Amino acid sequence: MTPTIGDAMSVQRVLLAEPRGFCAGVEMAIKALTWMTRIFEPPVYCYHEIVHNEWVVRAFEKVGVIFVDDIDEVPEGAPVMLSAHGSAPEVVAGASERAAVVIDAVCPLVTKVHHEVKKMSSKGYDIIYVGHQGHDEAVGTVAEAPDSITLVEPEQGLGDYRPSDDSKVALLAQTTLGMYEWQKVMDDASARFPDLATARKSDLCYATTNRQEAVGQLSDECDLILVVGSHNSSNTQALVRVAKENGVESYRIDSADDIDSAWLEGKTVVGLTAGASAPDHLIEEVIDRIDPEQGFELWKVTEEEEYFPLPPQLRQFVTTLQNLVEAGVTAKQPAEGGYLERDRTWTASEALKLISA
Repeated sequence: MTPTIGDAMSVQRVLLAEPRGFCAGVEMAIKALTWMTRIFEPPVYCYHEIVHNEWVVRAFEKVGVIFVDDIDEVPEGAPVMLSAHGSAPEVVAGASERAAVVIDAVCPLVTKVHHEVKKMSSKGYDIIYVGHQGHDEAVGTVAEAPDSITLVEPEQGLGDYRPSDDSKVALLAQTTLGMYEWQKVMDDASARFPDLATARKSDLCYATTNRQEAVGQLSDECDLILVVGSHNSSNTQALVRVAKENGVESYRIDSADDIDSAWLEGKTVVGLTAGASAPDHLIEEVIDRIDPEQGFELWKVTEEEEYFPLPPQLRQFVTTLQNLVEAGVTAKQPAEGGYLERDRTWTASEALKLISA
């Protein structure tokens, strides 16, 4: 059990945000890479971190996954997975040329933005893409139409941006931005370009929005908000910014070990949440470390029922594997579901326990 913090005796309660942690895209990606480690002999290669969480990446490395930042590092004939953040077209093409098997675990919500970029570009629009320079998702999205798209940092705004035609400007965004970040740029762009084209729905993903809404509500109840997630997780960093925008002291932590006891001095109620790629067991360890006198309670904003199935090519492999097992060993009972039928109820947390055992 994680040691508690002696100076934390003033903490009476922890309010635990709900929803928090894994989103549907992360669930799909982690389960997909787990299948890869079970189907193929190691090493299995993954282009970029499968999700932006240090603990998850280390867990996969221990079972033989090699993460690369250049597709040329993948040996010819090796199995490779492309990360949940989306990959540039040339990366997808390069993987297909080198690897025996390519599974693209891109989040469907990121794919939606890629489609919007290609559609707007084909219609002759200059595209403003609000995102963070160098983030994996932003790099892959900009690469879909580099001659038509201009990346704008949300903190810097439009600045002196000038399109070739004021009547043909589109605005798109990285899915993990903060709501307030998107809105500020949207308002400015709408004022400058009356014919501004945007997606029918906000590009911000449902999980990002829900987690930020929870933090916004927690800000009215808490003296301090802790956000569990890795430094390179954009949606995690956005949660910290949302809390601070609401006037509440907030810190990002990778795990319970990162908590500074000084943060808790004089704090009565601590809010706790996690970015969309942070495992829930890390949250449990934080609660144990804080050891609030009155325990914790859930602060529920909404229910999340979204589910993204495994990538199509991986589903084919799983189906083939199941058919071979049934043919060679024994047929399943008529009412018994197969692997894919059980995927909706099989969680990423269970997958991580499987590879960590």
